[in-house]
Amino acid sequence: MKQFLLTMAGVFAGLVLFFVLIPFLIIGSIIGAASNPKDATPAQAVLELDLRDGLPDQDPQNPFAAFGGSGLSVISVIETLRHAETDDKVKAIFVRLPEGGMAPAAADELRLAFLHFRKAGKPVWAHSQGLYPSGVVTSTYMLGAAADLLWMQPDSSFQAVGLAGEDLFFKRFFDKYGVRADYEQRMEYKNAVNPYLYSDYTPAHRESATAWMSSIYRTGILTAAIDRKKEPIAFIRLIEAGPYSAQEAAAKGLIDRVGQVRDASDALIARVGGKAKLADFRDYMSVALRTHRAGLGGKPTIAVIGAEGPIMTGRGGGGNPFSGDETVWSDDISDAFYEAIEDKDVKAIVFRVSSPGGSDTASEQILAAVKAARKAGKPVVVSMGTYAASGGYWISSQANEIVAQPTTLTGSIGVYGGKFALGEALSRFGIDVRTTAVGGEYANAFGLGQGFDAGQRAAFSRWMDHIYDGFITRVSEGRKLPVDRVREIAKGRVWTGVQARQLKLVDQLGGYYDAIDRAKTLAGIKGEARIKHIGVPSSPFEALERFFGVSSTSLRTLAAAGWIMGDPRAAAVLDEMAAARLRATPSGAAVLAPTPVR
Repeated sequence: MKQFLLTMAGVFAGLVLFFVLIPFLIIGSIIGAASNPKDATPAQAVLELDLRDGLPDQDPQNPFAAFGGSGLSVISVIETLRHAETDDKVKAIFVRLPEGGMAPAAADELRLAFLHFRKAGKPVWAHSQGLYPSGVVTSTYMLGAAADLLWMQPDSSFQAVGLAGEDLFFKRFFDKYGVRADYEQRMEYKNAVNPYLYSDYTPAHRESATAWMSSIYRTGILTAAIDRKKEPIAFIRLIEAGPYSAQEAAAKGLIDRVGQVRDASDALIARVGGKAKLADFRDYMSVALRTHRAGLGGKPTIAVIGAEGPIMTGRGGGGNPFSGDETVWSDDISDAFYEAIEDKDVKAIVFRVSSPGGSDTASEQILAAVKAARKAGKPVVVSMGTYAASGGYWISSQANEIVAQPTTLTGSIGVYGGKFALGEALSRFGIDVRTTAVGGEYANAFGLGQGFDAGQRAAFSRWMDHIYDGFITRVSEGRKLPVDRVREIAKGRVWTGVQARQLKLVDQLGGYYDAIDRAKTLAGIKGEARIKHIGVPSSPFEALERFFGVSSTSLRTLAAAGWIMGDPRAAAVLDEMAAARLRATPSGAAVLAPTPVR
């Protein structure tokens, strides 16, 4: 019996070693190599930038996110391109476009980077394997149109002919199964929960959606017309008369050439001299970013603080370390601002925001840190990404200046909150909800058994009014607009950057580097400035420390042990993992639970 137990213990220990420790050591080895990358760029390189896996706006906060996606972000790409402009090794950029749509503001940002790269005298060529009506495909086409040459694969389809959206409305489904959506909205354009309340678009919902979609579509098509040097009205008519085959698109001047990917990349290599080699953009980026972001000592510093995802109270570092989902944690962002405030070298702050909103209390905590930076004499310039709406606009509203892309979705100055009442639905399945409560009438207001009673609704409504009025006040103070004017343009309505600029909700249309330039001007910086990213782990080991609560020293030791213990089989596993190109498909889940105010 004793021998049996010893044998079982040995087997268990072996399984733990094989399934837990060895993979961790292998991953540690990979990250150890990634934390000290070597420049393997060919003497003459054409960088291949593959955009087909999609891009988040900012660098991921967790150490393993790259295993579930491209490993790129909008900010990392444009910073790498800025560095590559002055690198004699880099001769050109070859871009692989996605077949579907891109986030419009991401396409705007990348377009500016492409044009800046071309202005440095280096070509950008793009190749598409087809443009299909999935997402905002006109933004993908606009980005391709910003290249020196736009290729398409033979017999692929050019379907960038417009923009359409589709929503599912659940009201009749809920009525059939006894689910009650009990929500309050401020105001009529705050339509995030409309699919639960109605069976069709309300007039305000349809008006708002049509307005921002039209703005994004026209901006993308007119920008493409300018870049391709076409007369806008005729160009729009030509686009909308599609779809076309690749050959037809080329004959009509919508693209430049037809050919396979290899045809296009070989032609670009020949164009830059014939001795160049195709190099993976990500491999180059891992070295280039370290140099670009390090800057030069002794120079005045612009701090960059990033905020991407829904806004929540608390501090990051928990949850699934393999998830690519980003969250704006109020403690982390506030800490980053106070770190910048205390850093004597930091003269101004660029706050990069790409958030659809979230908790009002978390937003207020972050806004307080923005105001503290301004009070400390450090100007804050917001650079808006894909969206900076609702809570995303709340945290931006009192910056010195706001810079947005033409297609950034912003505004949504409003609030909603409520719950799903499931008592009747559950009772149909033999499940009865019973409540016990002590204290005031509002104590069980968010119970799921039944909707708000009259007293609870009145109290909840007052709370919603208080939050909405506070939002209006903050925007009025920050944008120096009369309260009545803010109420007129608020109402929960979403605006594009172009529309928001006309309404004075943003100050300037432009991208990340435009915000950097404005921050330098406001801080009185002449010449170059060092760019310092604050609030993100400076190495994969620090990120792991944050997620697992293990010291960086211990992690480095484990990684070194993994390297020492390696044999040819382990090396093969490392090679396989390094070569793997895992693709992530965005997904979401709906939870029938009390909804926080947003």
